Amino acid sequence: MRHLSTRVPRITGRRALGAVTAGLIAAAGLGVSAQAAPATAPARTPAASGHEGLALTPPMGFNNWNSTHCRDEFNESMVKGIADLFVERGLKDAGYEYVNLDDCWALPERDAGGQLVPDPKRFPNGIKAVADYVHSKGLKFGIYTSAGTKTCSDIGFPGALGHEYSDARQFADWGVDYLKYDNCNNQGVDAKKRYTTMRDALAATGRPIVYSICEWGQNKPWEWAGDLGQLWRTTGDISDSWSSMSSIMKANLELAPYAHPGGWNDPDMLEVGNGGMTDTEYRTHFSMWSIMAAPLLIGSDLRTAPESAFEILTNDEVVAVDQDPLGKQGEVVSSEGGRWVVSKELADGSRAVALFNESSRAQRIETTAKAVGLPQARGYTMRDLWKHADTNTTGTIAATVPAHGTVLVRVNADKKWAQYPPAVDVSAEGGAVTEAGRTERITSEAADLGGNAAHSVSVALTGPEGWRITPRSATSARALKPGGTLATDWDVTVPAGTSAGDHDLTLTARHRTRSGAWLTSTVPVTVRVGVPLPAGESALSDADPLSSTNGWGPVERDRSVGESGTGDGGPITIGGKEFTKGLGVHAPSSVEYYLGGECSRVTAQVGVDDESGDRGSVAFEVWADETRAASTGTVTHADPARAVSADVSGADVVRLVVTDAGDGMDYDHADWADVRVTCA
Repeated sequence: MRHLSTRVPRITGRRALGAVTAGLIAAAGLGVSAQAAPATAPARTPAASGHEGLALTPPMGFNNWNSTHCRDEFNESMVKGIADLFVERGLKDAGYEYVNLDDCWALPERDAGGQLVPDPKRFPNGIKAVADYVHSKGLKFGIYTSAGTKTCSDIGFPGALGHEYSDARQFADWGVDYLKYDNCNNQGVDAKKRYTTMRDALAATGRPIVYSICEWGQNKPWEWAGDLGQLWRTTGDISDSWSSMSSIMKANLELAPYAHPGGWNDPDMLEVGNGGMTDTEYRTHFSMWSIMAAPLLIGSDLRTAPESAFEILTNDEVVAVDQDPLGKQGEVVSSEGGRWVVSKELADGSRAVALFNESSRAQRIETTAKAVGLPQARGYTMRDLWKHADTNTTGTIAATVPAHGTVLVRVNADKKWAQYPPAVDVSAEGGAVTEAGRTERITSEAADLGGNAAHSVSVALTGPEGWRITPRSATSARALKPGGTLATDWDVTVPAGTSAGDHDLTLTARHRTRSGAWLTSTVPVTVRVGVPLPAGESALSDADPLSSTNGWGPVERDRSVGESGTGDGGPITIGGKEFTKGLGVHAPSSVEYYLGGECSRVTAQVGVDDESGDRGSVAFEVWADETRAASTGTVTHADPARAVSADVSGADVVRLVVTDAGDGMDYDHADWADVRVTCA
């Protein structure tokens, strides 16, 4: 993965997500089932630091790096402002306590006595003054350095290798409560040895300091870091993008057996509020970090963050899942077709259950109380932790989840289940890809999942302006008995001129409880609209895709991938040859086009773009509906452009897939150069 900053040494050391990530990322790129295999954790040994009671729940707080990097706005004023906001905006009350500095707080050279020197421009009053201010707010203070000769910034600030005891003493004297210990410029010294030395140095100070081992998962720290510190990074750096967050999440999910009170898998900091994802994606980010018992370190500048970020970060019911004292990390129950179910055992015997939709369109996700580990019972109480609403179910846990969304519920066997209204599951199924001007039949269903009746049930389906939607069967029922359903057929006519891609309709269901209150459920219904391609041979980069996902930045047309905004790439160049047409992507990537059964062949010249230098290894695949029609195997930066030709006869959809070839997202700039399709 690319870390978009000036920290070049960190990029080279931390881009690959490692073997633990590679299989799941490849599966995600292909859109196939990817269920995390259970790991076997060794016997748990508490960190021998003399402070074994630290971080009995995952640390919560703030770190500036994701929002500021080494820019000028990282300074004393910012840090104090964050501490103020923790108190003023309820973050302290929600459980956030650490205000942590990242890289670039020091001068590039130590003083004559070998001591670290705070940057007087950023911190004119020194570090202790800032720590004292944070402590005055009833909060704790953290700092950063690296287990190497230099930190990870390309400026090269002093690292702690060879200075562990003196640096630890300085940190303790300043009032540091948390140390993030990075992995750059480590001179090839054994990781466990380096991190053990700092563990001993911190212990020698006598001050309780939470020890964050930021080793990036390179040497499987989950297998040994529990003897040294309280949390350990399991992956490379996160970025503020869906692909980065979701791939890191899937890698971390594999490691559930290693988490325990006082020792946590760390999939890196939160990006909530930085602007690179939607609020739906940020709620997924926060939900999944919480169900994984991950540290919750805010990575946005709260002085400028939108109100929606505060609403997500201060959801105390979701925070309670993360902070549950049992200390279990959620485990994958199932994963198929982008539909994930993750269950976390909680101290009161209930289960937190995440229904996570990885795909780009709304999907119904279902599991059962038994599957998530709950005992047999007549009824269960189910609380939606984002809607803050209680319902009952006889055992089915289901929801229609928006694209990239997560429904997070807390479920428990409850003798008093009947005091809550029944859960009414609302969903709809349509056909395959349709075209503008066509009328498609969609069937919706409202189902009573509870142990008592839902009364006065009604449904309505609405769409964007210009869409014509007509019910063809009953839209209401006097009552639904437990297990009963109201199925409704709808004719949906797509307006002429509708663009290619996924379009959401809105399905709304209402029902009345025994007390007379009305409950409303609203879910998206995704309709996929395709635009026929022209007859003859044409460039796919001239057509609008049905959908696209990309490892970094948007998929580019007739440009290489730039990893950030649209149009920021360069010319498509493979092996010194420049191509004027094509698609620039970054693994893992998938781009779909509508063929409508009218096309016969897709051809391309594929390879790693020259801008990747001596890095990058990928694999290209062409899928015709659910059949793999062509595959290159591994292609590296050293390979010239490779010709691909795939028979797509009769297929409705072609999918152009690039995986990371199983070795992580390491500058995987991949080009579908001169990609063309031949249609009737």
